[in-house]
Amino acid sequence: MDWTVDWTVDWTVDWTVDWTVDWKGKEAMPLNHPPRVVTREHWLEARKRFLYREKQFNRERDALNEARRCLPWVKVDKTYIFDGDGGKSELSELFGKQSQLVVYHFMYGLNWSSPCKSCSFWADNFNGIAIHLQHRDIKLVAVGHAPYPKLFALKKRMGWCFDFYSSYDTDFNFDFNVSFREPSDKSAKITYNYQEEPYSMDELPGVSVFYKDADGRIFHTYSTYSRGIDMLNGAYHLMDITPIGRDEKGLDYSMDWLRLHDSYDGE
Repeated sequence: MDWTVDWTVDWTVDWTVDWTVDWKGKEAMPLNHPPRVVTREHWLEARKRFLYREKQFNRERDALNEARRCLPWVKVDKTYIFDGDGGKSELSELFGKQSQLVVYHFMYGLNWSSPCKSCSFWADNFNGIAIHLQHRDIKLVAVGHAPYPKLFALKKRMGWCFDFYSSYDTDFNFDFNVSFREPSDKSAKITYNYQEEPYSMDELPGVSVFYKDADGRIFHTYSTYSRGIDMLNGAYHLMDITPIGRDEKGLDYSMDWLRLHDSYDGE
């Protein structure tokens, strides 16, 4: 894709503008770039030029989505049993009445004392959308590796209404490359995001998609990991359209600011 665009704009900058904003009584977050304050006419010219890039991106994304739908499938022959609100369920039962199943691989290890706060952030984006997905023949569930009582307690605490299952007694997480046994050989590699890398932890995030045909056969159609799951986080996309954005540079790690939604200081 050719992103070559003439961005030449006659900017008339007014540096006298006070852009310090009181954010809930706290010190304003710093802007990543100094504001360029211009006339409405110059703003509209720049915005229209940027619209060209947005349209190019949307067309490329549409093409990428279509190419994803054309990827080959693989039949799932292995039996997986999950624990949930209704007791034991096979993978086929997780679909409900739908033929398409989206599984969010939630990081909560067998011996973890608390859940992954990043996965909890993603999960906060899932509430309320199940009814819409079901009307497009899609079931969304989360699956964690921890025993179900831990997952149920977290679901209740967070007020989540989507289906949450435990894969505690199955190889599901290992087979879909989101849970890992610590290797005895420290130089050994794990496979994550379709490449080999050093072992770092026993749980990593991902999303997997399945299809069930009229004969009950189940097929694995897609999985994505790491930054590939960004598309499921609407909150991040809202941040991305603001002047400050995600504002994660300079932190010890990108999501160091994040807390469970009931654990922010003073809130």
